[in-house]
Amino acid sequence: MPLVLLLAAGTVTAPPAHAAGPAGCDPAGCLLPFPSDVHTVADPGTDTGIRLNLDRADMPANILGTRINPWEWNRSDGFSPGSALLAHVPGLDAASTGLAPVTDIGRSLAADAPIVLVDTRTGARQPYWAELDATAAGRPDRQALIIRPARNLNENTRYAVGLRRLRTATGAPVAASETFTVLRSPTPPADAALHRRWEYTQRALGSLASAGVDTSELHLAWDFTVASRRGLTGRITHMRDEAFRRLGIFAPAVTIDKVTDRPAETDPYIRRQVTGTVLVPSYLNNPLGPPGSWLNTGEDGLPEQEGVNTQLAKFHCNIPRSASAATPARPALYGHGLLGSPLEIEQSRLRQYANESNTMLCATAWIGMATEDVPNVIYSLGDFSQFPSIPDRSQQGFLNFLFLGRALTHSWGGLSTRSAFRDGGSLFRSGSGQLVYLGNSQGGILGGALCAVATDLTRCSLGVPGANYSTLLNRSVDFDQFLPVFGTAYPDPLDRQLILGLAQVLWDRGEANGYLAHLTRDPLPNTPAKRVILVEAFGDHQVANVATEVMARSIGARLRTPALAAGRSADVVPFWDIPAAPTLPYAGSALVVVDSGSPAPPAGNVPPRAGLDPHGHPANSPEIRAMIARFLATGEVVDTCAGLPCTAAPQ
Repeated sequence: MPLVLLLAAGTVTAPPAHAAGPAGCDPAGCLLPFPSDVHTVADPGTDTGIRLNLDRADMPANILGTRINPWEWNRSDGFSPGSALLAHVPGLDAASTGLAPVTDIGRSLAADAPIVLVDTRTGARQPYWAELDATAAGRPDRQALIIRPARNLNENTRYAVGLRRLRTATGAPVAASETFTVLRSPTPPADAALHRRWEYTQRALGSLASAGVDTSELHLAWDFTVASRRGLTGRITHMRDEAFRRLGIFAPAVTIDKVTDRPAETDPYIRRQVTGTVLVPSYLNNPLGPPGSWLNTGEDGLPEQEGVNTQLAKFHCNIPRSASAATPARPALYGHGLLGSPLEIEQSRLRQYANESNTMLCATAWIGMATEDVPNVIYSLGDFSQFPSIPDRSQQGFLNFLFLGRALTHSWGGLSTRSAFRDGGSLFRSGSGQLVYLGNSQGGILGGALCAVATDLTRCSLGVPGANYSTLLNRSVDFDQFLPVFGTAYPDPLDRQLILGLAQVLWDRGEANGYLAHLTRDPLPNTPAKRVILVEAFGDHQVANVATEVMARSIGARLRTPALAAGRSADVVPFWDIPAAPTLPYAGSALVVVDSGSPAPPAGNVPPRAGLDPHGHPANSPEIRAMIARFLATGEVVDTCAGLPCTAAPQ
């Protein structure tokens, strides 16, 4: 019987016990510390020269005792550029130790910082914040130390981590474990079972010493390698390039299913809605690629279209009332929110935006993370071996969006030639340079990846976005509805943090995190660079501000100032290391913060719950909508907030 059915029936009551691992394993779990190159193997066929080599015996088990199958993970050539670094340090107190909290990221670079994260190629220190898992406050024996990069790590780069001068709540030193004392010694261990871990520890110690760290005082040290560009993005770029090469000069095949003209008295913003389907090559392993499908990969590890397998991507387009043959609308791909649907474009604020800006919003589903995928998401939370299907199907969803975009831009065979989109001429502008992207929430998260691989657009608005999902889930009220399944299936809090860390390795292929290095600079091959506007809702209950700001740092976005009124931020240095934009208008990528009065978020890895949730407030603001419209039209950030911090009325 599937686990989710057993959970519903209430027949599962006790988790499996944690067994002691082989010599050298951390008593809290053999994957710790995570991520670590101890769990890799040499592979000259990858760009990093390694690939993951996770042992199923070390993987977390669900309440039925089923361990996660690492097969898909072991095809990766490194770890996530947004990896949470995890360790278990019994007795550690964050305040006594002086860990750099999320409210004081700059402290992480202090000469005496108790945690050091070093790029082994350059010796440069990497900023981060560190926290004890607040979701495990009642389980100190299973409470993770979580270290999160404040800016994404560099691809194809090895990093070394050192923990030192750790303290208990009384200020007493936390002693290093006997095992690490052996591994730290320059003398090879007598126990042959420890030799592999000793070699990797010595390599990490050497890198830390080269960066000026006194290794004699270290409590723990390890190193890990970040995946390569090809390892992170190679699947979808292969799918894109192959699919468009086969398409050639032609437009994708499109079917118009329904055309609905709306009277002005019933809808003052939208004159016509058109629904239809775009035929897209499917790289999934089941006919028509239903939820739960995986990518069909060949011997080279790249996705292959199996026969003539196709995907019917349903789309909805709203033609604004402001559009006419004389003043055709700008076409925009729209990305919906968490596990939602394309019909999100029916929201009043989006219909208003469409009419105000003369923009035709066209949406298709984020398959993999759409309403139809909810059962598979729930199943995956109960048995994480199924999780790879989510980012796999999401990558097919990216291709669906790209084909819809090509149907919109194709001037002689695309949607602009169809009668549904005409009235004395085309009601929207086709051709090069017209298409833009607009997405909110999940549409900002997955939209970052889509924009990085898109070839038919160069400007994107990512509303209330973030990177990455492994950071967001603990900090989002949206995860409340899924935690009963996940928490029951995997009741151990340390296992849950490991699972989120493991998830990010694969999620990088299907969300913004794996693509940030190539979104606004160093574009992917055969891809134009993008300009991006990020819009943050201060105190957001659903998408954590810290994740939005990691995204901003990682893409080099500038901060629109003044960002907040004095005293609103709880940070020592608000928006640390996000430089202010020059005088507006600013022609470049930017972060815009919108304040509707909600309290500053808590510092720990828990969701904000105080006050109103401001998540949707920026899109309700006519001033913010006008700023977004101008940016998508010109690539410039203009001031629509009268030189003051941008605000929005709570609704």
